[in-house]
Amino acid sequence: MKGREGSRLPKQGGFLFVLPGAVGFAVFFICPFIISLGYAFLDRPAGGSFVGLANFVSLFANRAYRLGLFNTLKFIAVSVPLNMGLSLGVALLIGRLPRRRELFSLIFLIPLVIPSGSMAFFWRAMFARDGAVNGLLAGLGAPRVQWLDSGMAFAVMVFIFIWKNLGYNMVLFMAGLGNIPREYYEAATVDGAGALQSFRHITLPGLLPTAFLTMIMSIINSFKVFKEIYLITGSYPHESIYTLQHFMNNMFSSLNYPRLTTATTVLVALIALFSQALLRMERRAGL
Repeated sequence: MKGREGSRLPKQGGFLFVLPGAVGFAVFFICPFIISLGYAFLDRPAGGSFVGLANFVSLFANRAYRLGLFNTLKFIAVSVPLNMGLSLGVALLIGRLPRRRELFSLIFLIPLVIPSGSMAFFWRAMFARDGAVNGLLAGLGAPRVQWLDSGMAFAVMVFIFIWKNLGYNMVLFMAGLGNIPREYYEAATVDGAGALQSFRHITLPGLLPTAFLTMIMSIINSFKVFKEIYLITGSYPHESIYTLQHFMNNMFSSLNYPRLTTATTVLVALIALFSQALLRMERRAGL
């Protein structure tokens, strides 16, 4: 009996440790989401009437929402592959350094700890009409560019995202590279395989589990770039960087809660479907 009771105590203790966090998550996240999901089918929050899918039809008929949805999907399609490719390249380069690997890794991790408010002033000074980048272009004899008020604003947003998240993904890839046995590379070298063949047949297959995790985290972090862009350009930026977060923030400011909750519901559904598709791909790959 004592042995059985002793084996149960750790499980019960673990449940008690998890319980406060689970209750807080349910109260502050799950319950509000369920309530907002109900608002998506009403014409107004207080004393509203059930309108079925009318809010969803109205939402997709809204040009600002379609623009935000298109820009968000475009940003994910461009920034996530670029970030993953550059992060993997940096991880491979640092892994080949004979020494000071920790120092170079720390340098790439610095953007993660810099407050967004401080960096907003820095990026605004860099890409303003009379900023440092245009000053450099003028010194080279090139014309000034409206970085934040033209189609170039999208490139600036991608650059800021990669600058901030490259170090995080680099650490994930370095951990994945460390889990690949060195004996595989030694055997490939003995068999006459080159660096490209080793990368294709050993490194890439060995990094697949890490790549799936990195992709999911990159997509999640891509929605967080709104904070920096909002601080730099405000609620109504150039239309090339007007995202879903801008749309929902403006709906909240104008107290249009039915449209806000409807947009939130669609966004959560899209993220859930995409995550499910990635998990199915991971299971099919046998990872």
